[in-house]
Amino acid sequence: MGRGGVPGAVGLFVLVNVAPGARLAGYGRFLLGRFAMGRAPGLRFLKVMGSGQEGGFGLRPSPSHQGLVCAFERDADADRFLAESAQLRAYREQAADFLVVKVRATSSRGAWDGCEPFALTDRAQPGQPVAALTRASIRAAAVVRFWRHSPPSERSLARAAGCRLAVGLGEAPVLRQATFSIWDDQAAMDAYARQGAHLEAIRAAAAGGFFSESLFCRFEPVWATGAWQGRSAAEILAPAPRPPAGAGEPPARAADAHG
Repeated sequence: MGRGGVPGAVGLFVLVNVAPGARLAGYGRFLLGRFAMGRAPGLRFLKVMGSGQEGGFGLRPSPSHQGLVCAFERDADADRFLAESAQLRAYREQAADFLVVKVRATSSRGAWDGCEPFALTDRAQPGQPVAALTRASIRAAAVVRFWRHSPPSERSLARAAGCRLAVGLGEAPVLRQATFSIWDDQAAMDAYARQGAHLEAIRAAAAGGFFSESLFCRFEPVWATGAWQGRSAAEILAPAPRPPAGAGEPPARAADAHG
């Protein structure tokens, strides 16, 4: 169990692409659903999120993509919410795409609305799929500079080796943004974070003081159901591919190879 861990605590990420004929009802759930869902037993944190176009990373709002970010005190509370929430059932029944991912937090840095929503419950397992949440409140004075760096970073995310899923979510247009992603393993996620446009964006944000608040969490994905953009939950959470035998061994030196 990780630092400050709470036995049994889990998070849920729910991604919804509302079907065209249900978008009015979906918009109503976006506006009002948090009040009904917020009474779920054991729910310690809930955000009902919108999304931009272009995978969630565009400035124009998407008429259909939404997301829920939840944290529960116990695994059983999350399962009860999945089985009994009328709002969640309506999302599922009226969705063109619907994906639920249950996670256990392995590390967390920063805050969301002044709190750390995800209790640490586990340690990262080498070579296994890993999920990440990055979330920030952008200072009004830094909006133009932030969005100047954001598109190249997000385009590189879509092409990043080992990225299985990447979705942009917004708590409020332009100013309160988040990204949820799932990767083959920790190494793949770190490789993306430490190079190219994403690294430039991180450096610019730190130097320019873009954020009034930010949060970065890593998770172990433990269960998923549904599908997203043509990929099933089983595909998204499949064990990370292993390198061929001997691929991690250093090449033989010329003296070794030739005696």
